[in-house]
Amino acid sequence: MVQAMSGQEEGGQRAVQSVEVGGRLLLALGGHPAPMSLKDLAARAGLPSARAHPYLVSFCKLGLIEQDPTTGHYALGPAALQLGLTCLHQLDPMRVAGPVAERLAESTGYAVALALWGNFGPTVVRMIEARQPLLVAMRAGTVMSVLHTATGRAFAAALPAERIASAMAGALGDPARPAVQLTPQEEGLVRQAREDVRLHGVVRAEGRPIPNVNAFSAPVLDHEGQAVLVITALGHQEDLPVDWDSAAARAVRDAALEMSRRLGWRGDWAA
Repeated sequence: MVQAMSGQEEGGQRAVQSVEVGGRLLLALGGHPAPMSLKDLAARAGLPSARAHPYLVSFCKLGLIEQDPTTGHYALGPAALQLGLTCLHQLDPMRVAGPVAERLAESTGYAVALALWGNFGPTVVRMIEARQPLLVAMRAGTVMSVLHTATGRAFAAALPAERIASAMAGALGDPARPAVQLTPQEEGLVRQAREDVRLHGVVRAEGRPIPNVNAFSAPVLDHEGQAVLVITALGHQEDLPVDWDSAAARAVRDAALEMSRRLGWRGDWAA
């Protein structure tokens, strides 16, 4: 019992050491693509095999882990799968994104916008004002042009072409048309956006469509690699350089990656 209740406190809350030790085994299995032997699993969790084994026995009883009767290797079990599925079901992209967007705005001083894909395309659902006044006609409910804004192109970089074309038939800033079909020029813009995200993790806008305002945008992906929202940072041209390796680009890219990781995405922009 002394081992189970360590008495260590973080933020005024008492921690249970044995839970933390066992959790290291679960995290080690969760981070490995294939079943593992007791020796390898214990080593990955930083534990001696003799100490790890009783935890694995208990986890097997709970269904969190299962052991192959032929090889003796361990893998995550059905209870772990159920926990993961429930977690994914409970995830709210906006709840995940909100604190990250606030930190981005606070650390950079830029205006930060969060946009979802609505019936008419990219739709701003939250706008965090810049530290210095930034006169932009963006607020919650604003529908952005799909190919003529950084926010729209970030979505275009991650969505199927048919969804892009459908939205462009009615999105503000795009010409209306009876037939939903991308022109060769528009297809080129989509390809460029996808290449920008693949290489840099973001797309950018330099003084257009908002005069004297630059922006970086990045898609946020869920566990299936689907774009669920876009985060955009905007600033005056003299304050927000558009170099791909600028601090602004890195900050937006890192924020989108943090959100995506929290939503279960484990991919790579370069994939």
